[in-house]
This record gives sequence, structure tokens and C-alpha cells, in this order.
Amino acid sequence: MRTIPAFVAVLLLSGCNPKASKIHVAKIAAPIPEGSTINLRSFPAEVEGVPLRNMFGVNGYEWNFLENPAAPKERGHIYEDNMALIKCFSGLRHYMNWNKLENTQGNYTFNPTNNGSWDYDLIYTRCKQDSILVLANMKNLPVWMMNTYPAEDRNDENVPVFYGADIASPASYVVQARTAFQFAARYGANTAIDPKLVKVDTRPRWAGDKPNQVKIGLGLIKYIECGNENDRWWKGDKATQTPEQYAANLSAFYDGHKGTLGNNAGVKTADPTMQVLMTGLATADVNYLKRMVAWCKTNRGYKPDGSINLCFDIINYHLYANDGSVFTHTKATTGIAPELSDAGRVADSFVKYADSLPGKPEVWVTETGYDINPGSYQRAPAIGNKSALQTQADWILRSSLLYARHGVKRLFFYQLFDAFAGKEEQYATSGLAQSPKRRPAADYILQTRKLLDGYVYTGTIGKNPLIDKFEQNGKVIYAVTIPEQSGQVRTYTLNFGAEKTIGIYKPKAGAENMAQSVVKAINGKLTLQVSETPLFLQLGD
Repeated sequence: MRTIPAFVAVLLLSGCNPKASKIHVAKIAAPIPEGSTINLRSFPAEVEGVPLRNMFGVNGYEWNFLENPAAPKERGHIYEDNMALIKCFSGLRHYMNWNKLENTQGNYTFNPTNNGSWDYDLIYTRCKQDSILVLANMKNLPVWMMNTYPAEDRNDENVPVFYGADIASPASYVVQARTAFQFAARYGANTAIDPKLVKVDTRPRWAGDKPNQVKIGLGLIKYIECGNENDRWWKGDKATQTPEQYAANLSAFYDGHKGTLGNNAGVKTADPTMQVLMTGLATADVNYLKRMVAWCKTNRGYKPDGSINLCFDIINYHLYANDGSVFTHTKATTGIAPELSDAGRVADSFVKYADSLPGKPEVWVTETGYDINPGSYQRAPAIGNKSALQTQADWILRSSLLYARHGVKRLFFYQLFDAFAGKEEQYATSGLAQSPKRRPAADYILQTRKLLDGYVYTGTIGKNPLIDKFEQNGKVIYAVTIPEQSGQVRTYTLNFGAEKTIGIYKPKAGAENMAQSVVKAINGKLTLQVSETPLFLQLGD
């Protein structure tokens, strides 16, 4: 463990203190009493942390890449204005409807898709070129499967089987597992697949239409997710899967239920190296996961090394910070700052359980975020002299710091653009950008990635303020934040114990880079103001 420099923070005075928002979920950690000292030599032992860049993924769609508003039918090229926005992020969770891949049963298309004429080859190739990790989220029923349900029960979020099938049996999910095989065969890393097993629909749809071609082992996708919020209780029995039913679904998707569904079913059957994520749980309930593991123990047994034969590589859940509760299905009235929500406690529960499982699978959070419309119960409100957009930016950046702090390995925000601009419905105005420009949230992410690219989280001291430590090759950056939502600004004196050159960086809306100043710690001490927008301190010699 590297030596931690002496570092003392003393609260000198409190700044502005507007009336605090009403908080229903968690109490604000009491600020350090005036005159108290924070000695960073008491930092806990360094943790095996995650690169901060992994906390800056985003959810998006194929049209975000290919659809130019000025020419919406021309989908054969990357729309560079949008691509410039996507490049702010380190990862993309691609909402990929099954119907795009298999518009008619047994006929697979990728470039172009027969439904929508999207070029997935082009999108994934460009993401790899620009070092953007892609998580392909295969979700929803294709129309031809949905239409087997009675008219009054048709919904593309139904359980992904034909109507009347036994949703507790892995065999009922074989059709989806075959589509997953085709996707993994094309975009995975295995080039040794029997070409006879790989299929595309080569029929042109009209004169001059570009035909699909078989491609194998393109090496463009490493991660795939089976479904989206398959525990969706609000959709009723036709759409909601119990942990046991979803585990059966996932077992088919993962490896064709240990190869029993044929040589053309399951992701691992096509590419053993592709990583399979379980669905992002809407309930964020670790007990759902525990029941899935119990199902695996009973129905998939054990590997030769004696470990449970799990049907997932990565654990995944969703959580939006607000004053409601997904656990009791209590509707929220407003979004709240991430530190004031259940986010940290829930992350701890998943990470602790993951560490008890074979291989200690990573835990990812693939959806979180805030609306900007004041009518949404997931809104980020204006606070003091900050607009809703600025609050959204603060809370998005603080969410990244929080999940790094609690051991989550990757984070994806919902989402790149608004689903419905100006609409009061929850999740309608969660966009981090508004084509062709970034919103402050995307500004903050871009700026933080530039400053801390390659830095790894190594520990935290304090609760209010929070002081996070990031390191890269012996270099240190501290993030200092007041974890409140009342517009607090406080002045601290930081004692580094020795003369230091300090780079002070503060996120700035509308800019490519953070506002920067360079100062000397006189007699090892530096006085500065800290607010609810994270402040970054880079230590020099």
C-alpha cells in the first residue's frame, strides 16, 4: 500500500443555507462540526477499486447513431453530430428489440435489419473504433410471437414465449435462445463456429435492397443482457417472471440450458467468452437474485470444481434515486440526491452477495438517472441558484462517485436523449444531451473523463463532506463533495502536511474542460470553498 500524505480539513464556517428539501428516504449525514479536523492519514486501507471511467455509460438506441433529423430515411451512415455526443461516454447499453433481429420467425437480419433498416455492423464497428464498450440488451417480444396471445393480452413486454407455453421450463425459451446464438455467432469472438449453423435472411425486400450476408466472429460485442426488467410487476402475470421462471429463461439464453436445447441455442454455445448479464432488476432486490441462484443449484447443478453452475456472468439491477420505494411499490414524488437515497445500501447488499458466489461476479447498474421536467416524480429540482439541468448534472456526477465508492463495476445512465421532450411523465426527460448539444450532465461527464481518465478509486473518508481518493501510477486526485441538496457551500482549510502544488478543478456547464486554477499550499495548507458540485484536487510535487 502506498503512503497516504498528511491531509487535514478544518471546517471554518458555513455558507448559504437555503431551506432544505423534504427527504423521505435517508437522513443527511451531519456535517463536520465547525473547527473539527479531518485527518486523511486515517484513510482506510486502499481497496481494489474500479476505474472511474467505467461509471460513465449511457443507454441509447440505434437511431441515435444513424438518424439525421434532416434526412431521417438515410440510415447508412453515422450521424456525426450525435456521435460526438455519444463519445462523451465510455459505454453504451443498446436497447435492442428482438423484433429487429428476427422480423419473421427464423429469418435473422443485422445489416440492414428488416425491421427499420438499421446497420448494426456499422454501429458496433464505430463503437469499437472509438473505445466505447457496448452492452447489447436483447429485449421485448417479436410481433409474430406477441400475436399468438389473445388480442386483449398482447404486449411486447410479455414473457418471451409463445402463448400457452410453460414459462417455468427452459425449453419454452428455445426460440429466443436461438436468436441469441445467431447474434453471438456474428458479433462475438469465436471464428470457429460451423458456418452451417449461422443464418441470415439474404432475400432483398425490394429492387436494389442491400442483402444481408453471413458473418462470423466479428469481435465487436463482449457483453449481452437477457431482457429488461423481467420482474416488471406493474405489467401483471403475462409479463412478470418469478426468479425461478426468469432463471429458466436465462438458462436457455445463456448456454441452451447446458446444451440440451441444441447446437444452435444460447450465447455460450456460439461464443464461450461472451459475458451474459442477467436482466436489470426493477425491484433492485437481492433476494430475487438469491432465488435465481437456488434455482441454478437445483436445475443446473455443479461444475467439476464443485461450484454452482450459474447461468449468468454479471449481476445487474436498476435503481432510480427518489423519495419512493421499489421495495414497497410506494410511488415517489421527487428525485433526490443519490447519497440521500437507498442507492449505497442496495449496492452494498448486491456486492456483498456477489462476493459470496463462485467467481465473485461483477455487479453492474444499467439504469439510473433524473428527469428535468418539474412535473415528473423523478425530477431533479432547481436548488438555490441552480437550474434543474445543473442539479441533474450534479446528481449524475455524484451517482458515478457513489457507485465507485460502493463497489459497483459499471454504471449506465438513462439515457442519451429525452424519450419525450417536455413531457411530465417519469423518465420522459432524462436525456443527458439534446442533439446536437450536450446538456450540463454530459458536460460534467466529458470533463471528468478527461481529467481522471485512467484513475482508479482507492478509498473514501468522511460522510459530510465526502472525500474520495483516485490514483493512477502514484498520482492522486481527491474528489470533495457536500452530499446534500440544499445549496450548501462551506469553506474548508486543507492541510497537506507539506508544500504542494494543487490543481483545483470544478465542473463547468457549457465547456469542454473544467474550470481550473493552480495554487500553492502555503505551509501545507489550502483554504477553499466546497459545494454540492464535486470539486477535484490534483496533487503535484
